[in-house]
Amino acid sequence: MSRQNPFMRSTNNHDCDCNQNNCSGQKPCCDDDKDNHPCTICPPGPQGPVGPIGPQGPVGETGPAGPQGPVGETGPVGPQGPMGETGPIGPQGPAGPIGLTGPQGPVGDTGPTGPQGPMGETGPIGPQGPAGPIGLTGPQGPVGETGPAGPQGPAGPIGPAGPQGPVGDTGPIGPQGPAGETGPAGPQGPAGPIGPTGPQGLVGDTGPIGPQGPMGETGPIGPQGPAGPIGLTGPQGPVGDTGPAGPQGPAGDTGPAGPQGPVGETGPAGPQGPAGDTGEQGPQGLPGGVLSYADFYALMPPDNSATVAPGTDVSFPQNGPIANTNIGRLGPSSFNLGVIGTYQILFQVSVTEAGQLILTLNGQDLEYTVAGRATGTSQIVGMAVVTTTAVNSILTVRNPAGNAAALTITPLAGGTRPVSAHLVITQIQ
Repeated sequence: MSRQNPFMRSTNNHDCDCNQNNCSGQKPCCDDDKDNHPCTICPPGPQGPVGPIGPQGPVGETGPAGPQGPVGETGPVGPQGPMGETGPIGPQGPAGPIGLTGPQGPVGDTGPTGPQGPMGETGPIGPQGPAGPIGLTGPQGPVGETGPAGPQGPAGPIGPAGPQGPVGDTGPIGPQGPAGETGPAGPQGPAGPIGPTGPQGLVGDTGPIGPQGPMGETGPIGPQGPAGPIGLTGPQGPVGDTGPAGPQGPAGDTGPAGPQGPVGETGPAGPQGPAGDTGEQGPQGLPGGVLSYADFYALMPPDNSATVAPGTDVSFPQNGPIANTNIGRLGPSSFNLGVIGTYQILFQVSVTEAGQLILTLNGQDLEYTVAGRATGTSQIVGMAVVTTTAVNSILTVRNPAGNAAALTITPLAGGTRPVSAHLVITQIQ
């Protein structure tokens, strides 16, 4: 059905047909002053009844595709389908060769050693037991009972542990072990965002949609390729200079240990505190093989003015050179071996009578350390290696119990000067 053009013109194409200046019906309206202004559009009239539909004509050719409209909003992502079975993991390729280790940088200079702190105070000397009476010379009678040993003085405080020796050179890096088996594949990650829609092509004839085929099984994972070679290790940078060590403060006295209380429940681990300041460097250690040593001596006169009866100990009341603090004095005739270890013991004493001397450890005679002299006036010299099994073991040099004679420690032996007796203790392990 043809439709009337709302912009109706007169046949002369100059102005509107203004014979009827109203908007009734299908005719156009002009201005009231009929000044040949352009016509305006009349509002449409009421819709007439729809006529019958004529037969459909042949379909014309498809016109060119119009411009693509704006992309609609992306619909919600559908539920993820079930994951297929994971195929078997292929064999792992051989590991690549290990690269060469780079040269180690030079070690920085060691800072100066700080001064050694003062030695702790020597504990008080315990009282020496009284010497037994000397019997009259004549026919030898039965040996009398050994008198009780005098009380041992209190142990002095244990000094601080010596400095730790230098760290040895770092050994070469061992060969790299074989790579472990590849772990199982992790869960599939979430789907990535949908990319933008590409331009729409020409619309072709839509064919019928075929049925969807079943999903195929996941194929096996291919073998892993060989690992590439490991690159060379770069050279290590130089070590920075060590700062100077500050002076060491004096060690305080060690208080008596209280009774051990019951073990409480383990609390939760607290946060790790900040690293403390690096402590000062201790004094230079002793040469390798010697951990500590001490020399205790006596001068006659005035030391050992009384004879040493059987079952009593020789006095070495004066201190010679001492290194480190594992060896200390408990009294004039008893000495403390502070740590468990092996000690080499050397003693020499000038005596007037024939006699013997023995080492004791914690009051027990060490039978393999007896040294003696049958006649003459010369020194008794002994040397032995002693291993302790407890901390703060007590060592003495004793006239063995059961011997007949008390020993006179010879004064001014061989000349006009006081003669010395020595007890030298060296910790070797």
